[in-house]
Order: sequence, then C-alpha cells, then structure tokens
Amino acid sequence: MSETAPRLRLGIPKGSLQETTQKLFQRAGYDLRISGRSYYPDIDDDEIQCILIRPQEMARYVAQGVIDCAITGLDWMLETGADVVEMADLQAPWPNYGKVRWVMASKEDSPFDTVRDLEGRHIATEAVGMTRRFLAEHGVTANVEFSWGATEVKPPILADAIVDVSETGSSLRANKLRVMHVVLESTPRFIANREALGEAWKLAKIERMLMLLKGAIAAATRVLLAMNVPKPRVEAVLGLLPALATPTVSTLADPDWVDLSTVISDGQVRELIPRLYAAGARGIIELPINKIIE
Repeated sequence: MSETAPRLRLGIPKGSLQETTQKLFQRAGYDLRISGRSYYPDIDDDEIQCILIRPQEMARYVAQGVIDCAITGLDWMLETGADVVEMADLQAPWPNYGKVRWVMASKEDSPFDTVRDLEGRHIATEAVGMTRRFLAEHGVTANVEFSWGATEVKPPILADAIVDVSETGSSLRANKLRVMHVVLESTPRFIANREALGEAWKLAKIERMLMLLKGAIAAATRVLLAMNVPKPRVEAVLGLLPALATPTVSTLADPDWVDLSTVISDGQVRELIPRLYAAGARGIIELPINKIIE
C-alpha cells in the first residue's frame, strides 16, 4: 500500500473492553492482533490503522479528528460531552459488552436514602460530569470529587456517597453499599468523527465494517439447525419451530424426504431437538454461525 493511499484510523478500547473487542473483530472476519507492548494493534486490512486508547479518552480524540471512528461506552461518550456521531449500539452477550449501570450508592446504615439527602454532602466518582448533571436534574448541590479508583471503599469516611459503575453488584454488596439511584445504563457504542463521515471513502469503509460487526453480534446467540424430514411429517416439524423462525425447505434425491433448515436461538436447542426427533426429523445437525446480515 502506498504512503498516499487513504487509511481509516480506528480506536480500539484498552482495558475491560479490549479482549471482547478483539473477539468481535475476529468473528466479523478481521485478524486483529493486540500486543501487550504496542499501542498500535495489527489488523489484516492495509486500509485500517488501529490505535489502542482507554475508553475514557476515546470520544474526545474522535471529536478532534485524531481518530476517525472507535468503540467506547455510552457513559464515556456522555461524560466527555464530545461532539461525535453514534453509529451503532454494540451490546452483545459477551463479557463487558453487556449493559452496565452507573449507580449512586451509600452505606447500608447511612441516613441517605435519595439524592436529595445529599445536599451539601461529598460524592466520590470517576464520572464527575455525569454526576453533576444528575444532581442538577434533581436540584441538588453537592461536592463532587474525582476518584482515582477503589471508589466503593470511600464511604463513609472519605465520602458520603459514590457514583460508580456496576455490572453485577457484587462489589457493592461486598462493601455493604446500597443503591440509591441508577444514574445511567451504558453499553458499548461505535462512534465516528463528523468530518470523517463527510468523506465518501471513509464513510463507505465504516459502513462495511459496521455491517460485519453487527452481523457477528446478531449471530452471537443463534445457531443453524438442519434436518431431514419425511414429507408427511413436515407440517408437524414446522409447528414445533419458533414463530419467528423462517425455515428453508429443499427437495432431496429421495422424493419422500425434504431438507429443512432454520436459524434459532441457541437457548432453544436443548429442548427443541428431542421434540423435532420425536416428530420425525432425522439427521439433525446444529451448526454455529459467525455472522447474520439482516
């Protein structure tokens, strides 16, 4: 590739989203390799340059045009207030790609039950802007202090309450904290620079990439079932399939049988296969799916 050829600068989130982001790109068909010693991951596409950056900073660099597009959380996109274009919600059933909550919490035995009880009090958080906006929405004035980590251990001595991210709530329970409010629910988002989207080549490149990423997510919880069914049993077998399934029925060399295939949720397979067999289906095959392009 020549030095003057166009390249798309793609921000890969460092930290908790990193491993799953790599998995997502691999399922989408990209060979993305992240080295522990480099902030420039390798990808098998000469038209893409990857840069590894913390999600907290990602939206700011995209807004500045340093990066053309990236993956970061909705929380950090809102926290920075960066002027970026949200292209897609990438929520997926994988570690750290599900929904996380930013919650306001205090000690279980504290006198603080609602945000209004925190008037004039001290709140520790990593998301200062988000917390201040939440307080303003409720007409509360409090001292919001940036927390460099271990936020959940600060009440009651170093802070009266906290605003912290929680995926399972286990850390809150371990530190005897109770949730007062859910401040924000966040999922990973694909964002882009406005000027980059104004360039036809970059826009097309981003759209093709997003099609594959979303296709990989759509396939994450679905499998392909294929089976042979005697013609007299076709209606019975079709009646067992989920209402949203759109099976394909094809003829076989044996005129008395048909091939039936459909895509279903992987959570339905365990119960469905024995019922399909009992209804007359034979040669049932379950296959994983890498991508589904709607």
